[in-house]
Amino acid sequence: MKYELAPDLQVKAEEISKMLFPHVILERVKCYRSYGTSSRGTIARCHTIGKLIQKAIGIKAHYVLEFISERFDKMDEKEKTKTIIHELMHIPKTFGGGFKHHDFVCDKNINFFYKQYENFKK
Repeated sequence: MKYELAPDLQVKAEEISKMLFPHVILERVKCYRSYGTSSRGTIARCHTIGKLIQKAIGIKAHYVLEFISERFDKMDEKEKTKTIIHELMHIPKTFGGGFKHHDFVCDKNINFFYKQYENFKK
């Protein structure tokens, strides 16, 4: 696997966060593109350090949004935006290092937030 910062996705994720997810602490979220995955069907992932490790090393929660280049970069802009929204939705309002699961991060809610995003842009 190879990872590189994705400044274009960082800008987009920050724009979306400001509109839809004000609880996201932008300084502690980084976007990366990855290359060479062997996982099947995965387009993007949200990563964090567990709460106990955070406590042990004395840092606050940070999140990394990973976008798998081989799949993500081929998508149209609407689907890319929905994917970024999907990954940001995993970050809970507490911003404490946990995750919201797919009972909340589902197509219905992703589409709801996408429509809100489109309305904000008008």
